[in-house]
Amino acid sequence: MKNRPYILAECHWETLQDADFEVAILPWGATEAHNYHLPYATDNIQVDAIASEAAKIAWEKGAKVIVLPTIPFGVNTGQTDIYLDMNIYPGTQKAILNDTIEVLNRHGVNKLLILNGHGGNDFKTIVRELGVKYPEMFVCTSSWFQVLDRNKYFDNPGDHADELETSLILHLANDLVLPKEKWGKGTEKRNVVEAFNEGWVWTERKWSEISEDTGTGNPALATKEKGENYFIAITNKLGEFLCELNDVDQKNMYK
Repeated sequence: MKNRPYILAECHWETLQDADFEVAILPWGATEAHNYHLPYATDNIQVDAIASEAAKIAWEKGAKVIVLPTIPFGVNTGQTDIYLDMNIYPGTQKAILNDTIEVLNRHGVNKLLILNGHGGNDFKTIVRELGVKYPEMFVCTSSWFQVLDRNKYFDNPGDHADELETSLILHLANDLVLPKEKWGKGTEKRNVVEAFNEGWVWTERKWSEISEDTGTGNPALATKEKGENYFIAITNKLGEFLCELNDVDQKNMYK
């Protein structure tokens, strides 16, 4: 297999000694149950593939981007009773990001995109705090599942192990998806207090209480073709963004 020069894990010291990257991408996922039929690594498979393909698109257009290894654990404080759903706390994420940014800053890679692949992760407050500590760095974050309007690509999208995620994994790792007769319906129980359902008040969902199969959103209409079409669309849009981020002068970002 030929190494990809925009994937850090596949690079060698021989070629990196004189490298000069402009943008680093840090994919961040989670390890957790995804309905009955998708693997625990679903978030990691998705975010890693999306980051890699978007970087390839940007690289081929001349952007100096480098994808860091995917962080496989996310915040799963609402799933502590689901067997081997791995949890790290936001404070741990801050420590990991601090150390990562310190390395990038030391080596002059002053732009970082945290590409999030898990709904329980929220990096905004961490980015605010570390932005003060590292003023030379430009740090931004995006959740790939918010890049596009999912309703344009899927008939019955939810937000976990749903038609979208099932379609993506059918495209990216078809051999890891269990037969369709194993798929749960992903029915989500609504909160009895309507304000939480309307979204203007937030509380963490207790996953084992809101879903029988850990899914939210019926995956029944998922297909490999839908996953491929969505993957192409999202990686092209992210690839274009990486090119813009590569070219922009972070000291003159506003006009």
